[in-house]
Amino acid sequence: MLKLFTGSANPLLSEQVSKLLKVPLSNSEVVRFDNSEVRVSIKEKVKNDTCVVIQPTSNPTDTHLMELFFFADALKRGQAKEIIAFIPYFGYARQNREHLKGEAVSVNVVVRFLETIGFNSVYTISLHDEGTEGIFSITFKNLNAFNILGREVAYYLKNNKNAEEVAIVSPDQGGVERAQIFAENFFHSNKVDIAVIEKRRNLEKIHQSKALNLYGKVRNKTCIIIDDIITSGGTLVHAAEFCLKRGAKRVLACIVHHDFSPNAKEILAKSPIEKIFMSNSISLKTGQKFRQLEEISIAPLIAQEIKNLL
Repeated sequence: MLKLFTGSANPLLSEQVSKLLKVPLSNSEVVRFDNSEVRVSIKEKVKNDTCVVIQPTSNPTDTHLMELFFFADALKRGQAKEIIAFIPYFGYARQNREHLKGEAVSVNVVVRFLETIGFNSVYTISLHDEGTEGIFSITFKNLNAFNILGREVAYYLKNNKNAEEVAIVSPDQGGVERAQIFAENFFHSNKVDIAVIEKRRNLEKIHQSKALNLYGKVRNKTCIIIDDIITSGGTLVHAAEFCLKRGAKRVLACIVHHDFSPNAKEILAKSPIEKIFMSNSISLKTGQKFRQLEEISIAPLIAQEIKNLL
């Protein structure tokens, strides 16, 4: 039997998945004590069941990770047959290499925890670096949210969807492949020009980067900037401003995860970006919504993948 559990990071997304599957969320309890410790309890029998836990490991990342680990341990003690983690947003994914001498490669540590704590498989959505998949020794699958987001962008553009009128833009060199895949799926053709922003990131100061140049044709076009994560919003806004300076008619953005820093809403709300399409992989905090933000549910993507497991 399938048992579906939700952590505390994004219960609304879990409820949407539950409704699509017509499988009720199983009973569990997450208690946070005044000393910051967390206790996870499974409140029903799970012996010989396949148990799925939905928990993005977004801010506060460490707290949500520990909660996820405790779910695995509790389910393992309850003799669940299989324990599956659905992590819509995979925290620490950007710490995937030693950027500066002496740094930990933090994503490796998180992967080792997930493997040893009791999970049989892990699913995530639009992982920052697909190369991280090779670290796992248990079953791992990276789902693509851009198909769902792309449909919403296409509907928004309606009759203005062709390669002559639209430019797909990567806000940095590292996202070129992501932008190419989006463009091919969006236009159903590989004959699409990709514009790229040359960016320099300040490794000594977090959330700071500078756009240096733009390569590609954007003049008189609708630009769609493609990226996996927004944190401060600086990279995205700089890219949009560069496109407009080079003659773009308007700028949209299609981003999977809104991992917002405290000032992100203010930066993005004042930006010249017409519309920002994002998934609900991370639960928006109070006061984080703004006019340009269009949030699209990825519950159908998760629900379909769970159906495939049955």
